[in-house]
Amino acid sequence: MFSGIVEEMGVVKSLVRDLAGVRLSILASTVLKDLQLGESVSVSGACLTAAGVGDADFSVDVSVETLDVTTLGTLTAGAAVNLERALKLNDRLGGHLVTGHVDGTGILRERTQEGNTLLLTFEVPEPVLRYCISKGSITVDGVSLTINSVLENGISVAIIPHTAQVTTLGIKQPGDAVNLESDLIGKYVERLLQNSGRLPGKAAPVIDRDYLERRGLT
Repeated sequence: MFSGIVEEMGVVKSLVRDLAGVRLSILASTVLKDLQLGESVSVSGACLTAAGVGDADFSVDVSVETLDVTTLGTLTAGAAVNLERALKLNDRLGGHLVTGHVDGTGILRERTQEGNTLLLTFEVPEPVLRYCISKGSITVDGVSLTINSVLENGISVAIIPHTAQVTTLGIKQPGDAVNLESDLIGKYVERLLQNSGRLPGKAAPVIDRDYLERRGLT
């Protein structure tokens, strides 16, 4: 579990691809201070497990499934990523409850500056947009944000100077893809209503060739 308060920006040192996925090596400093093998780290919003920890970097394995539903498959050496260690139970919850399980990807469509505030508009897929409400929470590339407004096919958010400086959101440009995780509470409420018969259940996925190929099963 995470809070969406990014501790630092890391830099992708290397990527090694094989049939099982990708091993990422990431240069970092703050998150290395007490990081142990097997612990969870949020890498641009995706919860990954530390598979190796060095003096100046750590490595994680990214499965085919994670590559399919996140932007991690598009990373290259030198790319910046947002990093956060898992929460401790006695920590302050400065953002909101974040699982690190990415629901989908969005696209930055507009970037405008108003005074010292950076306004970003993202195109958001319907499975994520359904949980978005004005003044509610959303995680964008691992950053806990408050939704300014909900649009027909997306959302707008306001980025303060500190957030723009210490996360990758400050360098994102129109057309860039981002990882999205909707508010956990909304998902539980929906599930409870479905179980009580007050909402229809979700349709089962269509298991076709495209579905199998995207999961590396063909």
